[in-house]
Amino acid sequence: MKVVIVLCVISLVAGAVIDAPASSSVEIDYHNKIGIPLAARRKAAEEALDFHGARIVGRKATSLGQYPYMAGVIITLANGRISICGSSLLTNTRALTAAHCWTTFYTQARFFTVVLGSTTLFSGGTRVVTADVEIHSGYSIFTLANDIAIMKFPWVTYTNNIRSIAIATGNQDFAGTWAWASGWGVTTNGGSVTTDAFLSHVLVPVISNEECADTYTTHIIRDTNICVATTGGRGPCIGDAGGPLATADNSLLIGVMSFTHDRGCDAGPTGFSRVSAYTAWIHARL
Repeated sequence: MKVVIVLCVISLVAGAVIDAPASSSVEIDYHNKIGIPLAARRKAAEEALDFHGARIVGRKATSLGQYPYMAGVIITLANGRISICGSSLLTNTRALTAAHCWTTFYTQARFFTVVLGSTTLFSGGTRVVTADVEIHSGYSIFTLANDIAIMKFPWVTYTNNIRSIAIATGNQDFAGTWAWASGWGVTTNGGSVTTDAFLSHVLVPVISNEECADTYTTHIIRDTNICVATTGGRGPCIGDAGGPLATADNSLLIGVMSFTHDRGCDAGPTGFSRVSAYTAWIHARL
């Protein structure tokens, strides 16, 4: 099934490239359809936590410090509503996320609250607020091409639970390897966060862009993408947007989560922005 997008009036969003396709199979209304309702469920789950008996059902919870580069993002939108994303810490003052966490055709963020050193999103850890977000100039709000952004914020001190991650460089495509995805989203289509308020992770296989394009076509999948399979009910899913894809040894950041299929996480691979394709762009902003 393809989703046909008909636009009677196109309004330019600052920094976004208008590149409307005839059809798309990726979800482009992230905040309204995913981020806002998930933020409300996540906050409620945290408030209902029983710290003496809470169990993680259907997900693998992380321990504090297991992914010290993982940074949650609580998004205050221009309309005052709250959404969520993830990001990866690159330096004491910089983190990498998805451009669509900041702006989509439907919504615009006002500011981010970046959460570091915590396995919960709405409580704990170190928190910094920023509206200093630069999205890639080639970002398309319709195809999610160049779906990458860098945030700048006040200095954060490294601890055992807060550390940066190196970015991948070179031409390795990583297809056939395994990688860690982490975030505060659900890990399966239709999954629940009502009893699971913690940061979780999943080990997933990286697939070739050719295999990924079998689902999304080459209009969506470009050299600047990297994809992982979501078969067997395992994989990054809704709410993990902007979060990291790291090599199996957790030493290199290879992807920034960009999209799932518009019919759900099990309908196709999960797409990421390929970090090595943006090495020069990232380094120029560190």
